[in-house]
Amino acid sequence: MFKRAMILAAFAATSAYATGVEDTGGELNPDEMTWQSYQKKAQRGETGMVLCSMGYAITKSGDHDTARQLFQACADDGYTGAMTWMSQLDNNGLGGEYNPEAAAEWDRKAAELGDPVGKFNYGLDLMRGHGVKQDDSLGRQYVDEAAADGLEIARRLQGADYDLDEVTPDADNWKYAPLF
Repeated sequence: MFKRAMILAAFAATSAYATGVEDTGGELNPDEMTWQSYQKKAQRGETGMVLCSMGYAITKSGDHDTARQLFQACADDGYTGAMTWMSQLDNNGLGGEYNPEAAAEWDRKAAELGDPVGKFNYGLDLMRGHGVKQDDSLGRQYVDEAAADGLEIARRLQGADYDLDEVTPDADNWKYAPLF
C-alpha cells in the first residue's frame, strides 16, 4: 500500500512538471503584521476591522499617505469610523490637500449612516459653514442627535448653549471662518 502511494505521488509530481504547472505551495511565512501588508490588502480592496483600525496607528505615526489608503478602502466599504478619519485628514491637509468640502462630505456620509461622531462633526461643519453652506439650525439638529446617541462632547456643546469655542480653541477660528 505504501509503495502504491509513493508511485502515485511521484506520478502527480511528474505530471505537474510535464504540463508546466508549478505548485508553489503558497507563500511560506507571509508578511502579516506590518503596515506594508495592510497597505497591500487595502490596495487589493480588502478591508476589515483590524485593517481599518491600523489606519489610526499609521496616521499617528505620521504616515498619512498610507493611512489615507487604508481609510479610503474602509470608507468605501461603509466603515463610518474610517469616514470620520478621512474627514480629519482632508480637514487638516494630511496625506493630501486641505479640502474642507471633502471633509464635510465625509462627515455627512458618516452622519447619514448613523455614526455619532459623524453627526457631531457634520453639525459643526453646518454651524460654521465650513465646507458646506452655513445652516446653524440643521447643525444643531445633528449635534442634538449625536448627544442623544450618547456622545459626550455633543452634550458638552449643548450645555454650553452651542458656543463653538467650547469644543474648538479660539486659536482655530481663522480656519473655521465661513467659506460661503
